[in-house]
Amino acid sequence: MSLSVIQPPAMLGMLGGGQLGRFFVIAAHEMGYRVTVLDPDPNSPAGKLADVHLCAAYDDAAALATMAGTCQAISTEFENVPAETLATLAQSTVVHPSAEAVAIAQHRVKEKTFFKQAGLPVGPFVPVSSEADLPPDGELYPAVLKVARFGYDGKGQARVANHAEALAAFRGFKQEVCVLEKMLPLDLEVSVVLARDAQGHIAAFPTAENSHLNGILDISIVPARCSEVIKANAQELAKKLATQLNYVGVLGVEFFVVGHQLLVNEIAPRPHNSGHYTIDACVTNQFEQQVRIITGQALGSPKLHSHAVMVNILGDSWLYRGKLVEPAWDKAFAHGDLKMHLYGKHEPRKGRKMGHFTVIGEDAQAVLNTAKVARSELHIGE
Repeated sequence: MSLSVIQPPAMLGMLGGGQLGRFFVIAAHEMGYRVTVLDPDPNSPAGKLADVHLCAAYDDAAALATMAGTCQAISTEFENVPAETLATLAQSTVVHPSAEAVAIAQHRVKEKTFFKQAGLPVGPFVPVSSEADLPPDGELYPAVLKVARFGYDGKGQARVANHAEALAAFRGFKQEVCVLEKMLPLDLEVSVVLARDAQGHIAAFPTAENSHLNGILDISIVPARCSEVIKANAQELAKKLATQLNYVGVLGVEFFVVGHQLLVNEIAPRPHNSGHYTIDACVTNQFEQQVRIITGQALGSPKLHSHAVMVNILGDSWLYRGKLVEPAWDKAFAHGDLKMHLYGKHEPRKGRKMGHFTVIGEDAQAVLNTAKVARSELHIGE
């Protein structure tokens, strides 16, 4: 359906009830909107805050009919919501991003192929649908074999040194469609989160520098500590990608920096973990942009007003010397430039994202130092 301006207190819809949906609900409520969340988890963090929580599967016909009939615009926080669900809802209400864009982002082979066809720089890769597709020992190894669908935060991935290991990993993934990506000597990893509206206007947030631990984003530093050329090129490539995809919504674009050259790694058709710093360090945050886009409001300013370091808090922080222990929140709150965000998840588990904090300030090194100290005080990683 065509997009016209939707004013508060209209009901908006959110597919997915995790922390990204929770922040969407908060942003929408601050702007005067109401929100219906569809999520099968009765303990959904977003569902706890929503005006309506439809506790049902993402393809539940009755729940989708309710959303289509009551929500004036709908978005998603979770790329593994079936694209068919988005397409069904789009027949009767405003839905962004589109089913077509999400279908590309949720399938690694389609995603990599799109990058290549769009003329974007991408590392060497091979689609793998059968054992015969695995290349023999040679230049592509060492590599990472990734399942094409439902892999995130390091899940569904295996590092392989040669054909034999790739074959074993492929069989371990029950011969699901995969992509084999050459491992590259990374200088660093960066990302750009941007907002693109239905008229094609783009507001891109500053380029973030990211470090990962066990396949999960650990720390984001903004602005990224790399050359102005790299930061600017990342912005331009992200904008080109969003335009080529005819994307409408908030998009996260991850890059590898290899030999001072940028390679597109993957995209997320939703707000992105590396964009959480925008809540505390930018004029407009990524979740407010998501609300603005689906309601047809003008995009907000993405301007950065502080240096920022965002640190993920995993369930590991509760696991101390073999016992569940509440982290030392008082030590974190003792840092006056630290902003804490806990997601309201009912059960801490190893590797589960339970929250994050962002340290902001005028001095980049001081901000990073404070973030590292606060991180150690919470027992993160023990």
